[in-house]
Amino acid sequence: MHDVPDIQSIANRPKLDARPIGKRVGLVVLATDHTTEPDFQRLVAGPGIGVYAARIPYANPTTPENLRKMQPALTAGAALILPGETLDAICYSCTSASVVIGEEAVRAAINAAKPGVPVVTPTAASAAALRALGARRIGILTPYTLETSRPLVRYFAREGFEIAAAACLGMEDDREMARIPPGALVDLARAATPADAEALFISCTALRAALAAAEIEAAIGRPVVSSNLATAWACLGLCGDDRSRPEIGRLMALPASASRRST
Repeated sequence: MHDVPDIQSIANRPKLDARPIGKRVGLVVLATDHTTEPDFQRLVAGPGIGVYAARIPYANPTTPENLRKMQPALTAGAALILPGETLDAICYSCTSASVVIGEEAVRAAINAAKPGVPVVTPTAASAAALRALGARRIGILTPYTLETSRPLVRYFAREGFEIAAAACLGMEDDREMARIPPGALVDLARAATPADAEALFISCTALRAALAAAEIEAAIGRPVVSSNLATAWACLGLCGDDRSRPEIGRLMALPASASRRST
């Protein structure tokens, strides 16, 4: 064994930055989620914005009862994201559960761990996105069963949108929803968008719809809002990032700060 020199202790430590990365976005995602983190790394993360995720227990099938069971885990999940440090935004990445649990209950549970941090839900973010795009009469496409889709459609009706048509795929497992090819969503969206709809909302954070948004818009000739596209846009707004990226979709060409004015 070679001799090891004494370790020198450096007395003058460097001055520390206030934060390793300027802005922080937290994600509370389902244990089964395949899609949200890759979408947020592509759409939100960058040199000035860090994305930090925690996973909470979830068991399929995707029914209102199982979705509701996540509520007690929201506080503990949020607490695991950079404990003791503040965030610029925190997103609960489940569209159907945001409806079933209720947006105010979701915010209260997350703020119990992260007081004062703005909480983004896919439902509120999507409603804000549709308003920012000027859409009032919309089509809705979900991968869920009828039982799980109905509360979601009623949510958008309560938010003042006219529902031109709604369609669902009848799927029960969010892991299978994530396996739908983005290209297949283009055909599904074309079939689900009625002629009189001003925009299409594609629900579910498991779907890889954000990858296909621009292609879908080209196919239907109208704006598309997906769950992850809307939450990414809202989180960018809370971080003050107003970059225009029309190649991703019409929503991402709008200033993200509009997400706060449209709620």
